[in-house]
Amino acid sequence: VIRCRAAVAWAPGKPLSVEEVEVAPPKAGEVRIKIVATGICHSDDHILKGSLPNVEFPVIPGHEGAGIVESIGQGVTSVKPGDKVIPLCLPQCGECSFCQNPQSNFCQKSHFSEPQNLLPDKTSRFSCKGKQIHHFLWVSTFSEYTVVPEYAVAKIDAAAPLDKVCLFGCGFSTGYGAAINTAKVKPGSTCAVFGLGGVGLSVVMGCKTAGASRIIAVDINKDKFAKAKELGATDCINPRDFKKPIQEVITEMTGQGVDYSFEAIGHADTMIAALASCNMNTGVCVMVGVLDSKISIDPTLLLTGRTWKGTMLGGWKMRECMPKLVSSYLEKKFNSDLLITHTLPFAEVNEGFELLRAGKSIRTILLF
Repeated sequence: VIRCRAAVAWAPGKPLSVEEVEVAPPKAGEVRIKIVATGICHSDDHILKGSLPNVEFPVIPGHEGAGIVESIGQGVTSVKPGDKVIPLCLPQCGECSFCQNPQSNFCQKSHFSEPQNLLPDKTSRFSCKGKQIHHFLWVSTFSEYTVVPEYAVAKIDAAAPLDKVCLFGCGFSTGYGAAINTAKVKPGSTCAVFGLGGVGLSVVMGCKTAGASRIIAVDINKDKFAKAKELGATDCINPRDFKKPIQEVITEMTGQGVDYSFEAIGHADTMIAALASCNMNTGVCVMVGVLDSKISIDPTLLLTGRTWKGTMLGGWKMRECMPKLVSSYLEKKFNSDLLITHTLPFAEVNEGFELLRAGKSIRTILLF
């Protein structure tokens, strides 16, 4: 058993508490990882507010991390102690019908099929003050050590800087892949991206890499426009600067709406605006943000031929694609480092969330 620091969410609506926790050794088919760096993602904030379904408290959040394998359980063959790895919040078991479908990146071991609050044997590897602590999506990267199933770990290049590629565990992969894999943005096309946080800006990068000729970035925080332009946005617009709905503004700017639109916020009204701002017949709208409410739409928005789809972690089959993404980063095919605005010691985790809520950070990296 290892004793180490972790940030525990004891109950919804309360700040994280940095505690000493016990982390049990890995059982058969499991891997114990020493986390080196972890990003703060909006989904972690949803946990703290209590708005993410199926999460059980007390819990150690965090799902965007990178580290080094400390020990392995019986039967583990794909990683060994000392390997650099990224724990995956969307597993790839390789056995379910989704994993065996080349067009799918879902896995039936994931949170949407059965909650990942405990490891597959229905027990936790975390305890604190004599209490069992729940895992989050199996990864719980807000702990100095964490235990995950082997099929939720990807081995990456030993040259990769862990304090930079930890973003690939969620934010960067989700946004970049939404453009490249889910929408399949074509060269010369037009795109609109709603929300310029870490995920939305990664969508902008994906659209640029795919060769989009026009990328319209939409946010009510104009402080994010300079970064969006640096990453490839051609136009930046603030809905508060217009008297008419933003979908009408985008339609007028482009003639008939964009070819692809992306919603990376998670609000019902911006989901509808994103859908309405793409071409009424051939437009594709991708839902990237985590929606925390129900939504009602006018069916004629879809009747004319629009496509409305969601994306899970950018459509990547995580275990097999993560090493390739990291290799592309090392080959400088994109510069995801530009998303990192703050780096803090792990003890300042709550300050990191304050920066996020105030709209002052794109991505904050916590270092152990």
